[in-house]
Amino acid sequence: MKPGRRGTVLALGTAQTLAWASSFYLPAVRAAPMARGLGLATSTVYAAFSVALGVSGLVGPLAGRRIDRAGGRGLLVLTSLAFALGLAALGAAVGPWTLVLAWLVIGVAMGAGLYEAAFATLVRLYGSASRDAITGVTLIAGFASTVGWPLSAWMNEAWGWRGACFGWAALHLLLGLPLHLRLPRAAAGARAAAPSPVMTAAEVDDVAPSMRRQAQSDNAPITTRADAGAGARPTACIAAPATRPRPAPASWRTLWILAFAFAAMRFVATAYGAHLPGLLLALGGSLAAAVAAGALVGPAQVGGRLLEFGFLRRVHPLLSARLASLGHPLGALALLVFGMPAAVPFALLHGAGNGIVTIAKGTLPLALFGVQGYGARQAWLTMPSLALQALAPWLFGLVLERSAAAALALSIVLASASLAALLALRVRSSSPR
Repeated sequence: MKPGRRGTVLALGTAQTLAWASSFYLPAVRAAPMARGLGLATSTVYAAFSVALGVSGLVGPLAGRRIDRAGGRGLLVLTSLAFALGLAALGAAVGPWTLVLAWLVIGVAMGAGLYEAAFATLVRLYGSASRDAITGVTLIAGFASTVGWPLSAWMNEAWGWRGACFGWAALHLLLGLPLHLRLPRAAAGARAAAPSPVMTAAEVDDVAPSMRRQAQSDNAPITTRADAGAGARPTACIAAPATRPRPAPASWRTLWILAFAFAAMRFVATAYGAHLPGLLLALGGSLAAAVAAGALVGPAQVGGRLLEFGFLRRVHPLLSARLASLGHPLGALALLVFGMPAAVPFALLHGAGNGIVTIAKGTLPLALFGVQGYGARQAWLTMPSLALQALAPWLFGLVLERSAAAALALSIVLASASLAALLALRVRSSSPR
């Protein structure tokens, strides 16, 4: 990574850690005391959280288009203010309606201020050279639950749940806002700092042919070049059309397959983020063992991202995503068969797979579709994910109340379906060895 980008990655990664810890990971520690304090059922607090997740899915496409046009710095600055406002309102909530209103504000901030917006901001700045920066941000923010859960618990003990909400709001103003103000501005009128990547005609079967047909329909020339030197492989070069490209049917097919795969992954990740300790308790584990195993997920996520950064960056992101999607079903199957003795292997496999998948959600669409329109496409791509994510805490909780084995089986089926979808996208070697 270029030295000039490290400061951006550090600032954005730290801000993402704060954003995730104070929103997505908040209910796991705060839902029960919040429900008691407001005289509500815990399910009502989770329902309000689901509303926030749904709102974030609606806001995402608007935020993505805004970042495509003008970069992400200004929008991320506003999300710091929105997070602070929503968390302060949450701390001041007096009943179900004010609770939902506070989560609505937080949901708007989530839709414009979490990973999708951060990835789009980096792509707007660095174009096709964004993979390392995306990985760097996720390496830092992978510790959001590891930092957020203990910090929330400490603030809750010291100040009560209302004081903890005010504490998180203050952190957004004192830390998140200055970090976002440090981000560089996107160049005026430029789509990205680097050109859109040139794809090989043989790299992705479902994408390259559709790009070729689109180029022909727009009267864009198609040329072939060979890199200098022995053994250089030919590359199909498709000149960018003068007008904004329209996705061809094969590209739409790829988009929807990818959207399904990401949605299934997001459901599983959200469900386990909200219910992993409860699941391990239902399998017969003690509270201490459940918390200890759950605490391994965050470091395992970072370990998976380090693996991606050090080794998997050399392979196509689709192959990385396939490998990562094996983690949860293998770990959950072991947990289903062996019970609590498999809790630690499960946490490591689930966490590592989820860590790599988080990067793939940013880099795989970039590799398949290119830089142009990345932010808007990324937002539409993740809308099904956010819809399922909104249902995950409530729906998985209903299944878990009836049977831990059924909950595990549900997640195994969804994770396996995601893997099958990724296998439907084919990547082949550009040239024979």
